[in-house]
Amino acid sequence: MRDAQNIRSIEALGVDLIGMIFFSGSPRFVDTTPSYMPPKEKRVGVFVNADVDEMLRTADKYQLSMIQLHGDEPKETCNKLRTEGYRLIKAFQIAEADDLKKTSEYDELCDYYLFDTKSSGHGGTGKTFDWKVLQHYNGNTPFLLSGGISLTCIDSLSAFDHPKCAGFDLNSQFEIKPGLKDAALIKQFIKIIVTR
Repeated sequence: MRDAQNIRSIEALGVDLIGMIFFSGSPRFVDTTPSYMPPKEKRVGVFVNADVDEMLRTADKYQLSMIQLHGDEPKETCNKLRTEGYRLIKAFQIAEADDLKKTSEYDELCDYYLFDTKSSGHGGTGKTFDWKVLQHYNGNTPFLLSGGISLTCIDSLSAFDHPKCAGFDLNSQFEIKPGLKDAALIKQFIKIIVTR
């Protein structure tokens, strides 16, 4: 997110985390500091194969509390960032059970994993993957479910049950345009999910 009023509107809905994209190849790229920022504990910076020093400079500038690694970052990168005191989310692209195997080398290095739909790039596809695949995830790290989540899949989300699922990543299906969230849609989603 990068629009100050939009950040205020979404924060008011009680969301846990607010992401800002620091990958220049994304249409959601944040290149200037918004005039309003959420509380530090809610700030997540999303990076794709960025240099560690670059991430640390950006994290300091924007006073991030959490860093999301959305590329092919090695576990050594996680170690360095954790040493600097940052909480971490590591994204993995998932299509089949074998895609979950790579999570094991990041055990105890990340606060959360993010399971997203497999694609040829690093951005979101706006499409869901077969969540049944996650029955094969037996790791200790809690995860966030991502990939094309929308109001149309509320019933499937309600039926989805995994002890390590900690939340949902709401992105393109809840946007008016890239980087601008639809507060009314998100409010509706939260209301339905919380009451089920």
